[in-house]
Amino acid sequence: MDTRTHSPEQAAHSLTSGATSSATGAISPALQAWLDEEQAVTLRLDAGPGAGVSRPDQVAGRSGLELMQAMLRGELPYPPIARTLDFMLISVGEGSAVFQGRPGANHLNPMGTVHGGWFATLLDSALGCAVHTCMPPGRGYTTAELGVNLVKALTPRVPRVRAEGRVLHCGRQLATAEARLVGPDGTLYAHATTTCLVFEMPPAR
Repeated sequence: MDTRTHSPEQAAHSLTSGATSSATGAISPALQAWLDEEQAVTLRLDAGPGAGVSRPDQVAGRSGLELMQAMLRGELPYPPIARTLDFMLISVGEGSAVFQGRPGANHLNPMGTVHGGWFATLLDSALGCAVHTCMPPGRGYTTAELGVNLVKALTPRVPRVRAEGRVLHCGRQLATAEARLVGPDGTLYAHATTTCLVFEMPPAR
């Protein structure tokens, strides 16, 4: 998920570096599918405006789903935190969002495992963006509560994980969602829930 500009050859090396998932060093079909999706998104993002925040005029008149889809196509900036913590948005649908992350040495705590804050950030991103896809033009949200359950330790030996978020309820004032953090083999590492406040966005200036 290194979103700096690079050649296709460099991108392929970056994607597969450390990505073996078995004792034989082979890449599983599930992991290969994840890497292929990641590379396709990376190429679109590299061709776009890069990391940043969308201008009010780019946001005005678009639904949350339209904004997320435009970001995935590389038409709008992607969040700078994705570069900092090595994760990216992989897919969105109405009421759902999937993020993919690469656990790395920079994410380790003193015990040598991935810090719980990294788990929480991926899960919060999937939860929030799932809620965002349900927002009509002119409506916004903010996280009011986030609950995370860490059920299995994670190290860089796991090449990729995905945070899969889905909306449970979206009303005029509150939205709730749930998410799971899983590996390519289906291993569950964490799960989370959120409550978001929904509100009218101020008009763009």
